[in-house]
Order: sequence, then C-alpha cells, then structure tokens
Amino acid sequence: MNKEAKIYIAGHLGMVGSALHRCLLGNGYTNFIFRSIDELNLMRQEDVEVFFEKEKPVYVIDAAAKVGGIIANDTYRAQFIYENLMIQNNLIHAAHMTGVKKLLFLGSSCIYPKNAPQPLKEEYLLTGDLEQTNEPYAIAKIAGIKMCESYFRQYGDNFISVMPTNLYGLFDNYNLETSHVLPALIRKMHIGKCLESHDWVALRADLDKRPIEGVGGKATEAEILEKLAKYGITINGDQAAITLWGSGQVLREFMHAEDMAAACVMVMEKLDAAELYAPDAAGRRDGFINIGTGTDLSIADLSSIVKTIVGYRGAIIWDKTKPDGTLKKLLDVSKLQKLGFKPAFTMESGIRTVYGNYSAKS
Repeated sequence: MNKEAKIYIAGHLGMVGSALHRCLLGNGYTNFIFRSIDELNLMRQEDVEVFFEKEKPVYVIDAAAKVGGIIANDTYRAQFIYENLMIQNNLIHAAHMTGVKKLLFLGSSCIYPKNAPQPLKEEYLLTGDLEQTNEPYAIAKIAGIKMCESYFRQYGDNFISVMPTNLYGLFDNYNLETSHVLPALIRKMHIGKCLESHDWVALRADLDKRPIEGVGGKATEAEILEKLAKYGITINGDQAAITLWGSGQVLREFMHAEDMAAACVMVMEKLDAAELYAPDAAGRRDGFINIGTGTDLSIADLSSIVKTIVGYRGAIIWDKTKPDGTLKKLLDVSKLQKLGFKPAFTMESGIRTVYGNYSAKS
C-alpha cells in the first residue's frame, strides 16, 4: 500500500474505525478522508456515489455498521438486516465504479453456523443454520463477504473480507439497551460499585454522560433505581446485585480493538484478493480471513475478571430463562498467524485499559 494514497475509513468515529485510523497513522499512513453520519448517509446510494466520484479514494475500509448485543440483535431485526445491507452494498459498488485499488470489508464471527465445529474455520461458512438471535445481522455480513468475492470474480476488484471476533476497546458502546456483553458488564459493575458505596455523585455523573432510556443524573433516586432495576441492577442496603442473561457457561473469544486494527492493517498490506480467493489444496475457496486471538473463556469467568478490575463486591445472578446464544464461538486464526500476527493485549490488560478510560470519563 502507498502510504501517501488517499484512504477512506467508513465508520471512523466508532470503536473499530477509530482504532483502524490510529493504527494506520502509527504505520506511517498520512492521507485520510472522513465523513460523519451527518455529512454522508451511507444508506443513500446516490449520496455515496457522489462522494466517491468527488473524493476518489484509493483504499477503502468498511468499518461502518449497525451493531449491538443479543438484545438489540433480536429486537431490531429488520433494522439490522436492512441498514447493514444498504451500507455495505453502496460502499462496495461505489468502490467498484470509481476504481478503488483495494477495499477491506469487516464482517463478524456471527456468520458461522450455530453448531459448527470448534474452532471455527473459514471453510465452515454456510454449512448449517445460524443462531436465531442474530440471524439478520449475520445474513447481511455473509452477503458482504460474497459481494466482495463476486466483484473480484466478475471484475477483478481487489476487495477482501475479514471476520473479527467479539471486540472491545476505546469508544465502545455502553448503552445498556444495545451494548455487547463486555461493555455491558463493565458498566453494570461500575454502577453496582457506585450503589454499594452510596457514591451518588459518581453514579449521577455516569448517567449524565450516558442516560438510560432518557433517565440522566438529574433524575430522582427513585427514578434512577427503577430504571436500573429494569436492567438487572439493584441495591438492598449495602448489598448490590447484578442480574445477567443466561447461564454464564457459554464460551466467547474477545479481542481488543487495537489488536484487531493491527491485524486488519497487516492483512491489507500482505494479502490481495487473487491470493485470498485462490483454491487451496483441497479445492476450497474460503474468501475471507478470521481475525481473533485463538483463545476463549466463559462469560462467568469474564464476569469475574471484570468484577475484580472494577472493584465491584456485590452479587452476580444468572437468569437462565434468558437465551445464552451460541454455546461456543472460537475462531481458528491459523491463517492470520501465518501472516505473523500476535495480539499485544491479554484479557486482563485489555479490560484494565478500557475500564481506566471509562471510569476517567464517567
């Protein structure tokens, strides 16, 4: 990649896009173009095409997506499939029409079948049924993978895809209605710690920054406690309790966004579409590469790590009437490792970093 060529990162203000920007800057890339959602609606095809014609980026990274945890995925099913399809279709097609030299599409590990063998190899795509709670999002991401591959096969476009595992990091989403499991755990335990220490100043500051369904720090104590209880955060005297969905026994892989960004930039620099889509010795054409750490842990163990780092002393209650989602989801990252990638963060060091940032700004 030419380090002076124009790079467009779609979704540059989000956790993933901002991490990619920082990584590219650190690697010596200097020429970026950005548009916020207020400046460019990626769901409007004409607007996207006009933008590409005017700016003519050389490299494009599609880190723009509607994302959320298990509750959001299952609740806003139509929005998740429609908005993600529209965004990626417009970006990929406009990149083709304007001769973009290379495009990187970011998917999600939820594309794999619910009962696929572990660890998840790229070849397992489309070999079984998807997990129902996030099926619309997964279908959209699968379409993006196949779109990149198809534009290479028909037109020769150097469009490639990566499938990151569960991510966390700076600028994560801590909205309890839509967040993923790790930021939700961090916020719930931070609030629980405030409650058990009766630190209403810190709690109100948190709610001022991140209101919950319109309830901010200026609400009454009764209003705040009622809203927190809806999300499983309660206090009885000095004893706080947090209710979490499922059994806690499902296994998940987590990756710091800075590690993800380093892996993606490595793929961009080292891997082209012709190599990615070439059949292997068995004749398989996987069409994308997994991005992950290759290790996992249970949600219960994750909760224990977060509890220790945050300093929450209260109870954790598992609501087994709620869905767990896929029982195990660990990526096979052998292809990524062959490129020479090694993550810099452990689970503990990564969570300490993001909680330090979260608590400093609460």
